[in-house]
Amino acid sequence: MPLHGEYAPTLTNWVARQLATIDETGDTRSVDIMERRVVVFTVRGARSGLLRRVPLMRVEHEGVYAAVASKGGDPRHPQWFYSMAAHPEVEIHDGTSHADYVAHLADEQERAQWWPRCVEAFPPYAEYQEKADATTGRQIPVFLCVPAQHPHGSTPEQP
Repeated sequence: MPLHGEYAPTLTNWVARQLATIDETGDTRSVDIMERRVVVFTVRGARSGLLRRVPLMRVEHEGVYAAVASKGGDPRHPQWFYSMAAHPEVEIHDGTSHADYVAHLADEQERAQWWPRCVEAFPPYAEYQEKADATTGRQIPVFLCVPAQHPHGSTPEQP
């Protein structure tokens, strides 16, 4: 299920610099945010159909990754949220490994289980949730990404 297609340009300069460094080294560990690791999610644009690479904080537990749609506590979801909701097949680049995953929006119970993990991985998420809640009452969504099944029933190698 690897994603194929045309890539959209990265519009944010600091994200473009991060992705360029990752491309040069082949390793997501070559960049960080506030000394915390990132992984790169490749998603298909909800409207454009173009592929987009999005560095997000690394939140992983037992081979499942969380994608936290915080947007720094903004009242709106980030654009990639709509892409992942529309096209749940994603690729995750973690370290030097690339694998295919299928995303789903965490339900209340899953989010309650995963939110402490998200905050542990990146403590500012707690402040972002307070900010989002104070401005619009928005609960920051969390997608859970599970390994995609290969045709022969095995799962991809975990990073």
